[in-house]
Parts: sequence; C-alpha cells; structure tokens
Amino acid sequence: MLSRMRLDIGWTDITAGLSHCVFAHQRERLQQKVERHWSREGNALACLSVRTGFDLLLKSLKLPPQSEVLISALTIKDMVRIIEENGLIPVPVDLDLNRLAPACAQIAAAITPQTRVILIAHLFGTRLNLEPVLNLAREHELVMIEDCAQAYVGPTFTGHPQVDVSMFSFGPIKTATALSGGILKVNNRAILEAMRQQQATYPVQDRWFFFKRLLKYSSLKFGSQPLIYDLMILLWRTLGKDYDQVVSQTVKGFPGPDFFRRIRKQPSAPVLALLLRRLRRFNARGLAERTAKGERLAELLGSVAFRPGETVPRHSYWVFPVMAEASDRLIAALRAEGFDAAQGHSLYVVDAPTDRPAQNPAAAREAREKIVYLPWFTDFPLARMERMAQIVRDHCQPHAAQAAHWRSAALESPAAVAAEREVGV
Repeated sequence: MLSRMRLDIGWTDITAGLSHCVFAHQRERLQQKVERHWSREGNALACLSVRTGFDLLLKSLKLPPQSEVLISALTIKDMVRIIEENGLIPVPVDLDLNRLAPACAQIAAAITPQTRVILIAHLFGTRLNLEPVLNLAREHELVMIEDCAQAYVGPTFTGHPQVDVSMFSFGPIKTATALSGGILKVNNRAILEAMRQQQATYPVQDRWFFFKRLLKYSSLKFGSQPLIYDLMILLWRTLGKDYDQVVSQTVKGFPGPDFFRRIRKQPSAPVLALLLRRLRRFNARGLAERTAKGERLAELLGSVAFRPGETVPRHSYWVFPVMAEASDRLIAALRAEGFDAAQGHSLYVVDAPTDRPAQNPAAAREAREKIVYLPWFTDFPLARMERMAQIVRDHCQPHAAQAAHWRSAALESPAAVAAEREVGV
C-alpha cells in the first residue's frame, strides 16, 4: 500500500531534533534567530503552533464581544474553537470550488456593522489572489488575515506584504515540517508587541515532550514504507480498529482534552532549533519536483475528474484532492490496488449563525462530503501514478456531467477569474 503518511522531513533532521532536545539552550536567542530569518523587518513571531498564534492575535486585537469574523467556510475545527473561545462569532463565506476562494461579492454581502476580521485560507497548496479581498478590507476598515498553513513554498513567499497578519504552520504533515511550530507575520507593531508580551506569560513546553514527539513521528515515518505499512494495517484490522481513523488521529496536532492549555505554551529551545534548521535548509528542488508531478497528475486526470482549485495559477500540490460521486467507492477501488486514498474528514465546514441562514456554505459542505485525497508525495513512482489516474478516470467517467457542473458553478465572474490567472499571484 502506498501510504498517505509521508512526512516531509529526513532522518538527518529527526536526528538533529533529538540532539537539540539534549543540547539546545538559549531559547530566547533561538526565537530571535527564527524570527529574524523569517523577516528582516522584525515583524515575525515564532509560536508553538498556528493555533497558538491565532489565539494570541485574537486576544491582542481586543475586539468588542460578539464581533464577527468572516472565515473561509472550509477550514479546521480548531480555528472555529479559538474564535468562539475569544467571545467572537465565526461567519462562514462559501467557496468557489474552482478557485478554493470566497467570491468577493459574497464577502461584501456578509459584512455587517459587527464584522471586524476577514480570514482567508490558502487551501491544499494553492495561493490565492487576495487583492480584491484586501480592497474590501481597507474599504470597511477590517483586519485582514491569511492562513498560509497549507501554502508554504520556502523563502520566496513569507506572506502578502499588505495583509495585516500571515500565518504559517510547520506541524507534522506540513511542507518542510519541524513537527511543531508556527510563524506569524504581523504588520501592526503594537499588536505584535501585545502578542509577544502575552506569549511571554505562557509556560515553556517541556523539551522532553518534543523528544517523545520526535520518536513518535520517527516510528510513523518508518511505518510509511509500503511493506511495513501493509503489516500495520493488518495488525490494526486484527485488533478491530479502523486504520483510517487510527492514521487520522495519530497525525492530529493537539489531540485529547485540555486543548487551550496545550496550545497556550511557548515553544521550547529544541522546537525552535529544529524549526530554524528546516527554514535554513529548505528543499527547493523537492518542492519543484512535487509541483511538476502534481501538474503531470493533473494532465493524466484531464477533465474527467474535478480537482478543487484547478483554476488557481499558483499551486504547490501540498495534497492532491479530487471530488467524486460515491467517494467511498472510489476510495475502495484505489485501496484495492494499493493506493491509500482517504476522505477529507479532517476538514470542517463552518456553520452559519442561526440568524444568518444566507451564509449557509452549501458548496463547502458538498466538497467535504465528496473530496478524496489521493496518496501524494514527491518521489511517487510515475508508473504507479499513471495507474492511479486511470482508476480515478474510470470512476469519474460515468459522472462527467457532475464534474462539468462543479466547474460551471463558479461564484466569481469569468472576468475576475481571468484577471486572477493573468496576475498569477
């Protein structure tokens, strides 16, 4: 079975991380090095995770209670939990699945006198053109945040220069993972200083917690080899466990109870040392190879299968999702031939407030039900990729009309999409 549990980290990096757990000290100096590496302007903050940074941000903004945060309707549940914990109301804005972005007209229609923040996520490795949304944010004096957790491509992109806050994740399943850590670029100095001061009151995460984390993901990396992964699946099934659920739970960032106690900590010196190493040694060639393979797989699938975000001009193929009718049958067909496909259960659809039924995100809800993640990694064998594409085409061919419907259901005007492709940002 070709596992989807491929971690973007090498054994030398893991070994270095284990060493840092023993020898890395001077935590404050390491934090300064990470932040200076990210931003020469001094407007970066290194955190334990994006969740930590987002929570710090909302605390520091000191928004009026029950202020509204417009948020991309497809996200992870923890982002909604953090918004609500800070006394704010998440208001979803539905996605144009061709672009994986909310339409500007929908955002404009969702703005009320209570709106204070717009949060847009770059999903699945795409990078969106934010200029139209930025114009709206300026017009209404709203804080503009971009969630770049799935869009890291190395030092060439550290956040849109005019966005108020850009958030990047280096958690376990992310590009260039350090198995922990997040970086926020915050352009308002007063807000950044408030976040820094608040974070300084948090306890430092125990370095041996990170040591155990490194050992855990070392075993996962070792277990992702095809033969070993097959044996693990057999063992889980013998024990009566759903291996799909086991895998998803294993790579979850902050499992278990006491979520806010877990995220409200400062990163330890070993976390910062490994994060700095990963930033300095970013594998640009590996990213280029992954992107080229993503483009090749897109060609192999052709127009038969619908790929969310297929019209976005900048795409690094962090993951490779397709949408399919009877997605469970497609997953079964792929797994029968050794491809560890999975459904997008880690995604969360933000519910509309009860008094805002017009904000019901129907397209995002359909996407969550029908998205299938294909197993995806840089060194994917070409022959196997061609076979996987054939299985997807065979499944999607009888539903070609549905794929055409998803493509035609654009929420943005054709002129706006064409302008985005021309800008290519």
